[in-house]
Amino acid sequence: MDKEKKELQNIINTVKALSMDGVQKANSGHPGFPMGMADVATILWTKFLQFDANAKWPDRDRFVLSAGHGSMLLYSLLHLAGFNLSLEDLKNFRQWGSHTPGHPEYGLTHGVETTTGPLGQGFTNAVGMALAEAMLAETFNTEKYKIVDHYTYALVSDGDLMEGLSGEAASFAGHLGLGKMIFFYDDNHITIEGNTSLAYSDDVERRFQSYHWHVLKVDGYKHAEISRAIKEAQREKGRPSLIICKTHIGKGSPNKEDSAKAHGEPLGEEEVKLTKKNIGWPEDVLFYVPPEVREAFCKRNEELKSVISEWEERFKKYRKENPELAALWDEFMSKDIPKDLGHALPDFRDAKPMATRNASGEVLQKIAEVVKNLVGGSADLAPSTKTMLKNYPSISPNNFKGRNIHFGVREHAMGAIINGMALHGGLIPYGSTFLVFADYMRPAIRLAAMSKLRLVYVFTHDSIFVGEDGPTHEPVEQIASLRTIPYLVVIRPADAQETACSWKVALERKDGPVALILTRQGLPILDRNIFPPAKLLEKGAYILKKEEGGIPDLIIIATGSEVHPALEATLALAHEGIKTRLVNMPSQELFEEQDTAYKEEVLPPEITKRLVVEAGISFGWEKYAGPEGIIVGINRFGASAPYKILAEKFGFTAENILKQAKKLL
Repeated sequence: MDKEKKELQNIINTVKALSMDGVQKANSGHPGFPMGMADVATILWTKFLQFDANAKWPDRDRFVLSAGHGSMLLYSLLHLAGFNLSLEDLKNFRQWGSHTPGHPEYGLTHGVETTTGPLGQGFTNAVGMALAEAMLAETFNTEKYKIVDHYTYALVSDGDLMEGLSGEAASFAGHLGLGKMIFFYDDNHITIEGNTSLAYSDDVERRFQSYHWHVLKVDGYKHAEISRAIKEAQREKGRPSLIICKTHIGKGSPNKEDSAKAHGEPLGEEEVKLTKKNIGWPEDVLFYVPPEVREAFCKRNEELKSVISEWEERFKKYRKENPELAALWDEFMSKDIPKDLGHALPDFRDAKPMATRNASGEVLQKIAEVVKNLVGGSADLAPSTKTMLKNYPSISPNNFKGRNIHFGVREHAMGAIINGMALHGGLIPYGSTFLVFADYMRPAIRLAAMSKLRLVYVFTHDSIFVGEDGPTHEPVEQIASLRTIPYLVVIRPADAQETACSWKVALERKDGPVALILTRQGLPILDRNIFPPAKLLEKGAYILKKEEGGIPDLIIIATGSEVHPALEATLALAHEGIKTRLVNMPSQELFEEQDTAYKEEVLPPEITKRLVVEAGISFGWEKYAGPEGIIVGINRFGASAPYKILAEKFGFTAENILKQAKKLL
């Protein structure tokens, strides 16, 4: 074996051994995937992947471990490649407070590009990253300078490909021709329950060819073959590539290779020793990294430093010769929103009653002129969700000059794709669909919140007032369900002016996603000459109508479209001499961020007679209604009828709110 081959094999064995040792020390984890894919991953990282150990270079290649259960593979590579992940971190795999959790987490572990583990999500995040790269390249590259020119690589498993999410994403990527995207499929035919033949017999090659992908097949342990395939995939500019790698789970383990036992449990101390002996590695040394392996990665880092320096020099010339594009680049890469965003918002003070989805559409047209990196689309519903940017083109196959994205009827994929776009950086993405279909996006929303990504969901048709479409399309439990997700801000504005403020809040928020909950039906515009300004929405809740004189007899709390009948009821109670306070609470999350003094000013704790009104399930409102309160909600599915009939039948009228309020007195 010549020196270069021996060096490569040493790195592969180091990755395998570190992975085995980490899982064994934790007595928990998945050793099989790292052992089976160590060869492919090592060749990629040592010969092709252009990474930045500081994780700051914007034109670095993106690497996604979609099979996040094999996290020790990624942690081992990050450690060896010089990222801020120590050997001690590897020894603390899956332990409290460690930087090496059971599945990779973006923002926790240096160098991890996205949170993975729920299968199919990483696959689809990578599609979003590749889409962002293509769109930014179209915006910033010139004939003379390629400022954005990198690949997105992902390691995917049988489980990833079984998830329907990956099918949506693969179809989308193939349709658009995302040629800078190269995926490696770990074709080992083993899952937790046993051989994949138990539940999976797809012809993956033909399946992905039908998605318009470039498909190659390699032996996962023939190094020259793997390198040739990567080079060929890099040359394929008009189609994404899938490299099918025939591998063996737990490669090298004498007794557990090719078995389900290698998938999700430690090999056992004796089997680890036998495996190390089998691959020619020191049996009794834990977390062993030979000096020559460190030297090899130091050499690779030096090579990449020169690549990064060359890019930086090129960018200096680019900045000098293209000052307007460079200024736009700075704007895209900054997380700051233009200070004049508020001035760009349309003024709805004199508008006729309108649906908040329509108001949102008008707001989008205006803010798109100011926030130039705001991009997005819908799951084939833009005419209904009002999310098409009218003055800008749509992206299309092999044409990424545009700001409108047609995701097709693919909510599952849309959620994870916009996550990938946000993770890539440079763009602020939004995705839209009907609120009832937020359930299709929930896993991606959860991961966006966990990763504190900056993006916006536009959920329209927000309640039973969808009307004739019936209970299949009438969201009842969705708003409450979204509110249970940590770090997700949910905003349900009461009129067009609050909708404009909602967009401002969403775009200015840098540490987590925002969901806008918008109506299909028209809503009156609240007269702000009489009522407090709409910008108070930023506090999550505010007193819309204050009681007249003294301490209130009761407090009514409402959101969205229900604010208007609640206001009618409040005025009727006041006319009867009942001191009633109406609190508009468009966002529980924003309200909870306020200090105690403000919260108690809006909802004095001594006022226990409270009525909450929202056209959704009552779950979650108990904390504001209190033990003596009443919640006017809907704890069943809706019905098919005109929305005004539904309002009457389900009690979302001023008359019923008045009736319920009097029960508290």
